[in-house]
Order: sequence, then C-alpha cells, then structure tokens
Amino acid sequence: MTRQPKPSWLKVKAPGGERYQHIKKRARQLKLATVCEEAQCPNIGECWSGGTATFMVMGEVCTRGCRFCAVQTRRKGVDLDPNEPLNVAQAIAEMELDYVVVTSVDRDDLELQGADHFAECIREIRRLNPQTLVEVLIPDFRGRKDLLQMVVDAKPDVLAHNIECVERLSPKVRDPRATYEQSMQVLKNIKQMAPDMHTKSSIMVGVGETTEEVLASMLDLRAVGVEFLTIGQYLQPNKKLLKVDDFVHPETFAEYERLGLKMQFTYVASGPLVRSSYKAGEFFIANHLRKQVADGSDTP
Repeated sequence: MTRQPKPSWLKVKAPGGERYQHIKKRARQLKLATVCEEAQCPNIGECWSGGTATFMVMGEVCTRGCRFCAVQTRRKGVDLDPNEPLNVAQAIAEMELDYVVVTSVDRDDLELQGADHFAECIREIRRLNPQTLVEVLIPDFRGRKDLLQMVVDAKPDVLAHNIECVERLSPKVRDPRATYEQSMQVLKNIKQMAPDMHTKSSIMVGVGETTEEVLASMLDLRAVGVEFLTIGQYLQPNKKLLKVDDFVHPETFAEYERLGLKMQFTYVASGPLVRSSYKAGEFFIANHLRKQVADGSDTP
C-alpha cells in the first residue's frame, strides 16, 4: 500500500519561539517528559508557544504496544522518580500555567500501576498551584476499581481516559490488554464513584472506521456520562506503526462536532490536528469550570 501524501490542511509551522524554548529547557532540567514530544504531537509549537504543555509521568517507556503510538515499549518500565510529582508541580508554577494535563505511559509492571503516583502528582500540583485546574489522562489500570478510586479521591478537575478508536478496530489498533469495553467501563466507574466529576475521552479517525461507527462510539460515551470529547486525525509516527487508512476531510470533522453537541456533549473539539489535550479544549474547559464555580454549581 502506497503511503498517502498529507493534504494541505495537515501542514503546521515548525516549532519555535522564546516560550517554546523555555518550556523545553525547563522540562529537560527537571527531567520531565512531555507527551507533546513523545507522541510527536503536531501542535507542539502552537501549544508550547502559548504556554500549554501536557506532562507525561512515570518515564518514557510503556509496558504496552499499541500500534498507533510512538512511545518506547518494553515489558518493564523505568524506576519511578519519587521527586517527579514535586518537579511537575514546580514546573507548572514556573511556567505560570492555569490549566495543566498530566498523563502517563502504561505501567502494568507496577503493583499499583502508577495510580498512587498520579494521586501524588495531583496533590503536589494543588499544593503549589492552588489556582491551577488539573486534568489527568489515565490508563485503564486493567479495570481495577481500587486503583481508579485512588485517582478519583485526589479530585482532579477533569478525569480523562481515551477509548482511542471505534469498537470494531480496537483489537487492531490497541494493545490486547486495552479493550473498548474495559475503557467504557473505566469511564462509567468514574461517574459511579464521583457523579460530579467531569470526564473526557478521545477518538482517533483515519484508521479504517466508518462514520456510523464514530457516531456509535460517541453515543456510547454519552451513555456513560462523558462530557468532553476530542476527535482527531491519526498520523503515522513512523513506518513501523499502523498506516493511515484515510485523511478525513475537515468538513467531516465539523459534522462530528455538530452532531456531538446535538448529543449534548458539553464540549467537542473535532478537527484534523486536534489531540486529546489540545489547548483550545483546555481553554474552553477552564472557562467552563470557572464559570460553574462562579455560578455556585459543580454539577456537569
């Protein structure tokens, strides 16, 4: 199969600028990994220059091997850095960020799969940055409710878990340990544990799905109470990973957004370059959450 050339709407400017360089430098000094770099996000220049970054904790080695992801994979990850939660919190303070996303690799090799580390990161961010809104994008913890409860109890403002793709393609796209059903159950469990907690998920397109399957996944997400949704184009990170099946046209993304809002998602970011932690979504969600506080309501 010949590799399709990228269409014009997927072209982005090379990253640069003073703030971009500052964030990159401080991340290195504090030994922090960012998913912006590890996942080769096309928005890295725009987001970093605008002061938004997504931190990836627990190392740069994942214990799973999803076919779409460029992150290194091995059976055992690196030793956890006990100073990492503090370092992340300090970096956020230095960068004066008002909305941050913390995510991680999968750590099936750890007894608690990193759930305790996530919780400590949330607590440290809150301690040093009481005005900062915190979103965490978590693995599925192999469906363990006790581990999910640790993160829920730390009370992030938004708790995200990505289904990644439509149900039919999940076995082809994701690691066998990460199933569509299990991801939906994680999102459902969050709402059962904390009904007022805001939940978020993401769908990749361009991997062989049909429009009907995308809409079915969107309805599944609404059925388990997800409020915030992002939909973006899959881009092949390297020749060893899953090939792009199709470059979805911007008009189709616009239709997904329109239909998502009709399904009563609070927010839908849908576009070729949208990623689960794209800054436009962060700005909207931050304003939405702060407005709820101002109105005296925390109900999604």
